[in-house]
Amino acid sequence: MRVIRIGLIALMAMLSQAVHADVIDVQLHYVGPTEGSVWLGMQQGLDEANLQGEFLGQKYSIQPVTVDELEHLDSVTAILLAAEANQVLSIANSAQFENVPVFNLISDDDALRSACIANLLSITASNKMKKDAMAQMLEKNPESKARAQGWHKDFKKFAASQLNIRFTKGSGVIMDDDSWAGWAAVKLLSDTVARTQSMDAGVMLNYLKNDIAFDGQKGAGATFRDTGQLRQLVLIIEDDKIVAEAPLRGVKGGLDSLGLKSCK
Repeated sequence: MRVIRIGLIALMAMLSQAVHADVIDVQLHYVGPTEGSVWLGMQQGLDEANLQGEFLGQKYSIQPVTVDELEHLDSVTAILLAAEANQVLSIANSAQFENVPVFNLISDDDALRSACIANLLSITASNKMKKDAMAQMLEKNPESKARAQGWHKDFKKFAASQLNIRFTKGSGVIMDDDSWAGWAAVKLLSDTVARTQSMDAGVMLNYLKNDIAFDGQKGAGATFRDTGQLRQLVLIIEDDKIVAEAPLRGVKGGLDSLGLKSCK
C-alpha cells in the first residue's frame, strides 16, 4: 500500500508539473472605472475563470489601460469597454483591432448595434430591447408602471440565484445590469479559451461570433446576432419586483422580438 501511495503522489506531482508547464496566460485589457458595478462584476468573473483554469491550465488577468495605452500595445487578446458609445465605436472601428473581440459592457446605445461592426460584441441589453420588452408588457397590461432591465437581485431561474449569492458574498453589494455584464464578458472569454485552447484574438472572435452557446444564468445557449448583440431575456420590474420576463409568452420571434434583429 505504501508503494502504491508513493506512486500516486509521484503521478500527481508529474501531472501538476505538466499542467503548469503548459499554462495559457490570458491577459484581458480593460478601459473603464476600476471601482463600482462593472469592475466588481469582472472581478467575480475573473475569480471563477481562474478557479476553472486551475484544472485546465489557464490563468486569467485583467489589465486596466487608458485608450492611449491601448493603442500602443503590441498584442491584444480581447478588449473590455465600460465607456460611452462614441469611444466604443472609435476603438472597435480601429484597424489595429479589427480582428480583436471588443466588448461593449454598459452602453445600451442602439447605434452600437446598427453600426454592425464585425468585432464589436454588446453584452448589455440595448435600449431598443428594453423598449420592445416594455411594449410587449404594455400591450398585455396597459396600466403597468413597470420598467425593463437586464438583471435583478431576485432573479432565480437558470441558477441566477446562485450567481446573485456568489456575487454578493464576494463583493458585499447586489448584482445589477452592469455587474452582470462585466461577469458575463469574462465568462464568455474564459469559456472560449477553454473550448478552443487558444488565446489568439482572431480564433476567439470567430468562435464567439459563430460557435459559442453561452450560459449566462439567463437561459442556456445564448448567442450573438450579426449586430453583435447578445441574445437574452429582459426582466420587467415593478415596485422593485420581477413581474414578467420578455419576450412575453405568445410573442412571435422569441428572443429576436427584442431589439434589432439583424444587420440585413
